[in-house]
Amino acid sequence: MIKSLPSGALLQLDDAGPTPHLYYKSGSSEFRFSSDAITHSYKNTKRLAHIIGQIPNAEVDEFYFAASTIGGYILFPSNRVKGVMTINGARGCNQKICDRFDLTLECIRRHYLGKDSPLAPTLRQYALFFDLFDNFRGYVDFSLLNDLVADDYNSVRFYMFFNDFEAWPLPNSVAAYRSYRDSVLEFVTARNQRIENSL
Repeated sequence: MIKSLPSGALLQLDDAGPTPHLYYKSGSSEFRFSSDAITHSYKNTKRLAHIIGQIPNAEVDEFYFAASTIGGYILFPSNRVKGVMTINGARGCNQKICDRFDLTLECIRRHYLGKDSPLAPTLRQYALFFDLFDNFRGYVDFSLLNDLVADDYNSVRFYMFFNDFEAWPLPNSVAAYRSYRDSVLEFVTARNQRIENSL
């Protein structure tokens, strides 16, 4: 894969590195990449079992498969830096994020502004990766995440009510789950189209 970075330099990924992962090296920047699912149905999450158990299996499965298209995945560095968890691991284990990508993207937005967030310690360790894109707008444009941010790039379009990481991040009712699902599918459908248009 070859794609222009905001600086005009080319980001070229190949599998010729020391591991089977996609690999990138330029100057002091060296990364192995793996794909990360950024849309989740939470169908196997125990904490949502009491909610998902009230929804027909076919409905949950339809959400799962629709979210498992290419627009529901992104590349993150897979090499650990200074022993910290990878971005993928940290966002999945952090109880204020619970693998929600809209909340992850808000953490990334704050990283570019030098502000604190639940993922700040991890994101700081991967500063060289985020530096490749210059700023939040560059990261969003490169990753085709435009449908998850405001037109001015100054805020994230959250799937659910956002209370500065204070509220429990997972849906707490059937209605909330379905609203979350609709927001996720709207995003992944739009991103699929952006990916197709970019080819």
